[in-house]
Amino acid sequence: MPDEANQPRFLTLAQVADELNVKQSLVQRLIRTGELRAFQVGGRGMWRIGRQDVEDYITQAYQRTAERIAAGDFDDGAESEDQE
Repeated sequence: MPDEANQPRFLTLAQVADELNVKQSLVQRLIRTGELRAFQVGGRGMWRIGRQDVEDYITQAYQRTAERIAAGDFDDGAESEDQE
């Protein structure tokens, strides 16, 4: 695992999608719904997501999943690679 000091503070949409192993369109949707914090920079409005915001999203996703499992809402069906 790379040293955190050498990691960039902010990530692009593509980097976050790669980190979460999802499509960029899902990352955009997470930003649009407010589930993932992000901001735009520059004249072209490029999106950036803080590394800590990605870690916070993952932590919250684990928590939501644990709550669903505890409530008996667990779908053990096969994952679809087509899902975003």
